[in-house]
Amino acid sequence: MSQEFPDRLVHTINCKQGAVRAVRFNGDGIYCLTCGSDKSVRLWNPHRNIALKTYSGHGYEVLDAQASCDNSQICSGGMDKTVVLFDVASGKTLRKYRGHAGTVNCVQFNEESTVVLSGSIDSSVRCWDVRSKNMEPIQVMDEAKDSVTTIQVSDHEILTGSADGSIRRYDLRNGKIITDFIGKAVTSANFTRDGQCILTSTLDSSIKLMDKDTGEMLNEYKGHKNTDYKIDNCLNCKDTQILSGSEDGYVYIWDLIETKVISRLKHENQRVIHSLSYHPTEISLLTAAGDKMYVWKSKSTVDEDTSGQ
Repeated sequence: MSQEFPDRLVHTINCKQGAVRAVRFNGDGIYCLTCGSDKSVRLWNPHRNIALKTYSGHGYEVLDAQASCDNSQICSGGMDKTVVLFDVASGKTLRKYRGHAGTVNCVQFNEESTVVLSGSIDSSVRCWDVRSKNMEPIQVMDEAKDSVTTIQVSDHEILTGSADGSIRRYDLRNGKIITDFIGKAVTSANFTRDGQCILTSTLDSSIKLMDKDTGEMLNEYKGHKNTDYKIDNCLNCKDTQILSGSEDGYVYIWDLIETKVISRLKHENQRVIHSLSYHPTEISLLTAAGDKMYVWKSKSTVDEDTSGQ
């Protein structure tokens, strides 16, 4: 059976936010967030090309955002060194955390969305309790020797990647830190959906699939260009394909096992494709380049959407 991938461009959306710094599906994939160089976060229904709300509270470019598990809150971080918590329905700023000494590159909720974790150019990860009125971090992890570029959170682990060339895994059950030196600066790190492996992108145009427990490299994926920018990687919803942005204007899709490029998604103007997000259950992908968001689906997903309307 031939593999399906999101190779059909369904929508090209001008987000009207200046440069789109990140695009993120929410937990169930119905909505998404875009982060803009105009200091805003926007909420969309990307499947219908509808902008739903704009959130303002940052003083400078917004670089990352995530929706909480019940979709009632949004956390975001940016170049103004702050982490902002928004109420989705009202659009109001609920909290503004100011503990970082530099740009906040990445933000994540924990699994229950009770804590926001933020990674910064100041080499630290800070944890903020969103239920309390306390504006100080409840924990600071400062083991990185350079900028923290990426954070992922599972039920009992925190995964960080840093420009110091290492990924760090914090096991919350036993308080251990496991550090794996990858080599070049790490720009993106993700758990596979089964939690067994870690996918890391580095500034030598390489993506590595690592066994989480042993640190052994299982596979390596090449062909894209990534030497200068922070570029996202991700897996599809079934853990069978690897996807990455690239500095040559394409999104690359590899077969997880065979490591060969099975598709390239061309974007207009050959701009750097730095951010992408895969739908949690469907063959659907969001990508960002310049001031636009692109919505990609497979033929079968497009057919389902049109028959369901």
